[in-house]
Amino acid sequence: IMPESTAEWVAALGRVPSGLYILTARHHDDETGMLASWVMQCSFEPPGVSVAVQPERRVYGWLTPGSTFALNLLGEGQTALLRHFAKGFDPGQPAFEGLLTERTADGSVILSEALGHLVCRVESRHPAGDHDLIVATVTGGRLHQSEGKPMTHVRKNGLRY
Repeated sequence: IMPESTAEWVAALGRVPSGLYILTARHHDDETGMLASWVMQCSFEPPGVSVAVQPERRVYGWLTPGSTFALNLLGEGQTALLRHFAKGFDPGQPAFEGLLTERTADGSVILSEALGHLVCRVESRHPAGDHDLIVATVTGGRLHQSEGKPMTHVRKNGLRY
């Protein structure tokens, strides 16, 4: 790619829309949540999703084949949840303090105020540049707000958040 065209394709790449999600996971007695935007459905049968996660993220080591996590879908206007999780959490720091939550039978943390949630079981991980692609089967979930619309996100620059 010619240097003078770099700004154009970087801007175009940044305009690829994505949803905004809070990925919640539990590992032994520790639990946390992280903001995720690179999520998409990747299979009908079995129903599946893929999520891109940086290996440096603490939760990455928890997302091994057979483990479970929840994807909490953010709805339009849910900026308080977005801000809460955008900052990240240190090990041991309570990620869900002050939030309404539920727990599934496997211990997945569900954000009661989210637009909806999906409970997922990790099937595999695949290197994909500076992120790894987590492929998971959807094992359950529900829509919490039937009239809500998902929050979407576009970036100005396709090379950074």
